[in-house]
Amino acid sequence: MKRFDRPVLGFLPREEMQAILEAPDARTWAGERDRALFSLMYNTGARVSEAIGLRVGEVAVDGSAVAHLHGKGRKDRSVPLWRTTANLIRNWKRRLDYGGEENFLFPNRGGGCMARSNVTQRLELAVSAAAERYPQLARRSISPHTIRHTTAMHLLQSGVDISVIAL
Repeated sequence: MKRFDRPVLGFLPREEMQAILEAPDARTWAGERDRALFSLMYNTGARVSEAIGLRVGEVAVDGSAVAHLHGKGRKDRSVPLWRTTANLIRNWKRRLDYGGEENFLFPNRGGGCMARSNVTQRLELAVSAAAERYPQLARRSISPHTIRHTTAMHLLQSGVDISVIAL
C-alpha cells in the first residue's frame, strides 16, 4: 500500500542543461572543477556520492576515455566519456597540484572529499548564473539528482533502450 505520493522528478531540456554546464567560471580553480564535475555527472548519470568519491586513477582520459564508478550496493560500472567531458577532465587533472592516483578527482579546497551539500551549493550557483540566459531556471528546484534524471531522459529520447539506461 502506498503511504504517500512522490513528486515526479523533472528533467532539463538540453539547452538549459548546457547552460548550467557552461555557467561556472573556468578561469577559477573551483569553476574549472565544477565544470568538470557537472559534465561528468551529466555524461555518466552518476550519483553525487559516486562522483565526489572518484579518485584520480579511476578516470582514464587518454585513448578510450572512461570513468570507473563505484555505486550503491558495491555495484561497479565503467562508463565511456564524451570527448568534451574527457577534455574538461584532462585539463582539470593538469590543474591538480597533487594529482596522485589515490587522491580525490574533485577535492574540496583542503584536498579532501567534497561534501554532498557542497555539490548542491555549487550547482545552485551554476543554476543562478545560467538563469540569466534562461530565466525559467530560477523558478525550478534543481538538485544533483535532477542531473542524473536528465541524463536518463536524454538517453531515452535518443532511442537508448530503457534496460540499458537502468543498468
